[in-house]
Amino acid sequence: MSKRYGNAPPAVDGVSSTIAGGAFVALVGASGSGKSTLLKMVNRLVPPDSGRVTIDGRDVAAEPAPLLRRRIGYVFQHVGLFPHMTIARNIAIGPRIAGGPPPDAAALLEQVGLPTDYAARMPAALSGGQRQRVGVARALAGGARLMLLDEPFGALDPVTRDRLCDTYRALHDRLGLTTLMVTHDMAEALLMADRILVMAAGRLVADATPAEMLADAAGPEAAALVAVPRRQTERLQALAPLGDQP
Repeated sequence: MSKRYGNAPPAVDGVSSTIAGGAFVALVGASGSGKSTLLKMVNRLVPPDSGRVTIDGRDVAAEPAPLLRRRIGYVFQHVGLFPHMTIARNIAIGPRIAGGPPPDAAALLEQVGLPTDYAARMPAALSGGQRQRVGVARALAGGARLMLLDEPFGALDPVTRDRLCDTYRALHDRLGLTTLMVTHDMAEALLMADRILVMAAGRLVADATPAEMLADAAGPEAAALVAVPRRQTERLQALAPLGDQP
């Protein structure tokens, strides 16, 4: 697929990839590399100039966009809860617009690790991490099994972010989801994903497992990204006390 905005260089330039059902795939790269544009082409928030996206063999352009998006969960960094609605109503907004039955908000809250009585609260009463958990619950409310995550944890403090990453990965495994996640955090990608796609200047330059990335077997662009958490680890180790010497 390819996508260009005006006269600028291509945001996505000839990217082709297949993601198996049940996989957790991280999409990484520098700012402006085309990650978010590629993600948004999956649910037609951005139409490709050329190429196509298929889900279970069906071209996403073959059905109305609103129907398509009801089958795809989408979670982004600024969760965008409606401040005048309770958590239960926020979770139910998608199914309600679609004319379907209301979801079990309490069960969805339990799935994302929140108490069921939060359903009656307003978004302002929740912390940033709790609101992001509600965003995940809302994305699951329509029964989606394909989840698109666009820097979903980037605005959270490190401790909350780490906990929510663990919660989401466990949820992915338990529900048998297929997840495509954009992240700038290479350590996050290595720890969460089964497979990592690296983009640079709109092109897909590496496609590897975390083990292959750590072995520097995925090319120079991937190696440069892995070098960042590796250097951070080395600096932390250097700060640690040496302990008693024999």
